[in-house]
Amino acid sequence: MTDTVALPAPALHLAGLRKAFGATVAVDGVGLDVPAGSFFGLVGPNGAGKTTTLSMAVGLLRPDAGSAAVYGVDVWSDPGRARALMGVLPDGLSLPEKLTGREVLTYFGLLRGLDGATVDRRVDDLLGVLDLRGAEETAVGDYSTGMRKKVGVAAALLHTPRLLVLDEPFEAVDPVSAATIRTMLRRVVDDGGSVILSSHVMAVVEQVCDRVAVIADGRVVAAGTTDEVRGGGTLEDAFVALVGGSASGADELTWLGR
Repeated sequence: MTDTVALPAPALHLAGLRKAFGATVAVDGVGLDVPAGSFFGLVGPNGAGKTTTLSMAVGLLRPDAGSAAVYGVDVWSDPGRARALMGVLPDGLSLPEKLTGREVLTYFGLLRGLDGATVDRRVDDLLGVLDLRGAEETAVGDYSTGMRKKVGVAAALLHTPRLLVLDEPFEAVDPVSAATIRTMLRRVVDDGGSVILSSHVMAVVEQVCDRVAVIADGRVVAAGTTDEVRGGGTLEDAFVALVGGSASGADELTWLGR
């Protein structure tokens, strides 16, 4: 008899996820495996179902059908264990407006069960690395969009989760901070963790992600290694071909020229 070796559970396993809002089907039977230790990109046009899929995957939105599991732990039947494994930056993150950046991160760290000394040390580190020290005593309500995004990324990282799920982590973030965040996320993966990010910026996904899935009309239309999905061209070219779009129509707007 040949011995069988059990494969490690994927960092995220989605099976048949479906969500409708009235007559509109936002996600239509999405199934996806994100291998442990991968840097995974999720891309798609506006309204494709990316954010809805991620919201169901992390337990923020209950699906009409299907399941989600993080390292083998079901997100909906065992939410406490599943959420302890994840750090999440959701779309439209809401932060306590009257708290300072330091207070927000301290609050989230204590909620995660970290002791005070560990929270203080990690908050200090994150504020410094993300260039937020100059605003650490400023109320979050007065932060720019990019600064709020950086606080959200820091909050997701605080408890050193095994899986990071980040919706548009680089949106409105300055280039220097974006490079810093990319380095931090690569460190997570290199140390055995997993990262999932959604982004509209194909160049970023192509640069940092070793695997990618394309969602269109609520379904996965391609998934695999970044090289497999982009074929012999760029990820942007493959994306446009997969979602059925074309930029050539812009040539018809002759009135734009002089």
